[in-house]
Amino acid sequence: MIEVELLGPLGNQKFTSNAKDFYALKQELQQDSNIQAWLKDCAIALNDEIVQSLDTPLKDGDKVVILPPVCGG
Repeated sequence: MIEVELLGPLGNQKFTSNAKDFYALKQELQQDSNIQAWLKDCAIALNDEIVQSLDTPLKDGDKVVILPPVCGG
C-alpha cells in the first residue's frame, strides 16, 4: 500500500492506495471531479523527489504527494 497526500486547494487530505504505478493512481484520482480539475497542473513527488515520468513504479511503503501550482509574492 502507498500513502497519498493532497496539498493546498486539493483539500490537505491523506489516503492509502494499492496503485502499482502512476497510471493507476491517476485513474483513481480522476474519479473525484474536484481533484480531476487540478491534475494536469500538479507536480508529483515520490518519497520527497519530484517525479518526471508516469512510468515510475510504486511499491509498498511509498509516499506520493500531489503538489498543486502555487503563487506567491
